[in-house]
Amino acid sequence: MKLNTTLFIVATMLLAACTGNTDLTSPDGEIKVSLSLSQDGVPHYQVSAYDQAVINESELGLAAAEAELGNGFTIKKVSRSARDEQWEQPWGENKVMRDNHREMAVEMENGQGVKLTLRFKAFDDGIGYRYEYDATAVADSLTIIGDHTYFNFAQDGMSWSIGSYFSGYELPYREQAISATENANTPFTFKMGNIYGSIHEAALYDFPEMNIYRQDSLEFKSELAPRPEGTLARVGAKFTTAWRTLQIARNAVGLINSSLILNLNEPCRIADVSWIKPQKYVGVWWGMHLGTHVWTMGPRHGATTENALKHIDFAAENNIGGVLFEGWNKGWENWGGNQHFDYCEPYEDFDLEKIAAYADEKGVSLWMHNETGGSIFEYERDMEKAFAKYQSLGIHYLKTGYAGGMPYGIRHHSQRGVQHYQKVVEKAVEYQIMIDAHEPIKETGIRRTWPNMMTREGARGMEWNAWSEGNSSTHLCTLPYTRLLSGPMDYTPGIFDIYYDNGRAMGMEPWNGDNTKVFIKTTLARQIANWVLLYSPLQMACDLIENYEGHPAFQFFRDFDPDCDWSEALAGEIGDYIVIARRAGEDFFLGAGTNDEPRTVTAELDFLKPGVSYQATIYADDLNAPVITQPDGSQAPDKTFYTIEKRIVTSDDTLEISMAADGGHAVVFKPVQ
Repeated sequence: MKLNTTLFIVATMLLAACTGNTDLTSPDGEIKVSLSLSQDGVPHYQVSAYDQAVINESELGLAAAEAELGNGFTIKKVSRSARDEQWEQPWGENKVMRDNHREMAVEMENGQGVKLTLRFKAFDDGIGYRYEYDATAVADSLTIIGDHTYFNFAQDGMSWSIGSYFSGYELPYREQAISATENANTPFTFKMGNIYGSIHEAALYDFPEMNIYRQDSLEFKSELAPRPEGTLARVGAKFTTAWRTLQIARNAVGLINSSLILNLNEPCRIADVSWIKPQKYVGVWWGMHLGTHVWTMGPRHGATTENALKHIDFAAENNIGGVLFEGWNKGWENWGGNQHFDYCEPYEDFDLEKIAAYADEKGVSLWMHNETGGSIFEYERDMEKAFAKYQSLGIHYLKTGYAGGMPYGIRHHSQRGVQHYQKVVEKAVEYQIMIDAHEPIKETGIRRTWPNMMTREGARGMEWNAWSEGNSSTHLCTLPYTRLLSGPMDYTPGIFDIYYDNGRAMGMEPWNGDNTKVFIKTTLARQIANWVLLYSPLQMACDLIENYEGHPAFQFFRDFDPDCDWSEALAGEIGDYIVIARRAGEDFFLGAGTNDEPRTVTAELDFLKPGVSYQATIYADDLNAPVITQPDGSQAPDKTFYTIEKRIVTSDDTLEISMAADGGHAVVFKPVQ
């Protein structure tokens, strides 16, 4: 495919003066970043947008044991360039992307002979900057012991984030003042006056992830995930960091529509991407979390040959491309012990060769699951053998898992963790395997460069509804503006058995031991809408397939296509509501969701193709649902009630979206032939 088509002029201008202008503005002139040096040669930057200060003067630089990386610098040269081009990706929210930015590279040197290039890029949707060090005059390698990247917010505002934890992201989102936030992982989303912003990273390789820690009321400092002995990273004397990013928008949905993270990543490195394809899937997964099935052999084993063939038949009959099986391979009986898994050898009641052949006959993709328990060295030793076996069986989709601590005190998000996750992605390319990573390193846009890294977890997903207080509708209205700013999420949406009535009838054994309180906190219509709202190119219908059989509302998933050509967030506010439209081929899909407040939103349908009539099939909350006693004893309208309506619409029409509390709205638009 054509990955890089230049449509506009690319202009380059070099300024060789040692001093001079070190300001950079976005192409539309609305966002500005400025660089300066203090009297002792420490770099500082500041950012403004729409005539408002966003980041006041803030220090830049790293610290190493072997060389001075942070001060004593003088500017040697300032280089500038501009680019405006379109590029294509094999899959994504939008397949055709625009990279329109201005760039400034400030080359500096200090008295030790350490060279530092601070490279800035300014887009209409924010800025990115990174460190490019050359300390070969001092050492042949460096031990990074500090990160002096600061974010000095110009004023207080509201923020949405999870707390800092270097081995996981499955934490509740907090809505609180910027000044009340002690620490946070990224994306760190905030609203300051009339400006929305989000701090994150792009192109994270061979370096620990960044969190931010508050120093005083409005100043935050980067903290990197440490190595076991307390240092941060081991790098060569010449090295480049990830981009530190600041997405900026005038409204909340502008953050969702930003392409900054992807544009800061390098073009695709995979020559042939024809085998990399989005897909819908079902699988043996939810039953293990409910307790109706288990991962190990025995009477309730989920991944059996019989159950596998049944799931393959269901997928083939319902326009679903793949089936995932967890608990198919030997080793689950060791859970909590030595965490040894065999990634090639199935349990005796799972005939892998027979199942693979049957899936191929039915035109269904078989998904493997590799849980590592965090044993990364064992997995690196065995994964190539496993990948070769999967390829020989025609298997190209793999879900990986890292539930558990990594050995020797290694943190999941440290430099060694980042290296491991990348090693898996690159090795998988050799065997044409697409990755869905759970307990992952956070997404930083590497899917542009390595598009076989298709989706990942990285937040509280659906399984939390089976063995905790569950995920609220506010959580679901926060994810698109926080976690999903970094990239696709395998939330595993789509529960239809809202109150687990069928699950209990099948012997549900919730992990918290109290099946009177466990249930889904949203309406059924919102579960449908989540297939649109929570973007993933590998999108699951996660409920037990028995709950979909014969269900009229499951027609939405039969019609749904996760292989998007175009997407746009139409309206929303962080934590309150969200409306997103997507196009796949000639069909359009719309999803909307609200928090615990009923809400009516009007959406213009001008995203539809002009002059074309569409049949809109609308899956909505039944606003006349009867009030019932829910499993937790509360009184509320029955969340399982929904309506299906069909009407003919065009791009000139508007759609009134009325949602119940915790509700949603989902629409399929198909051209009328």
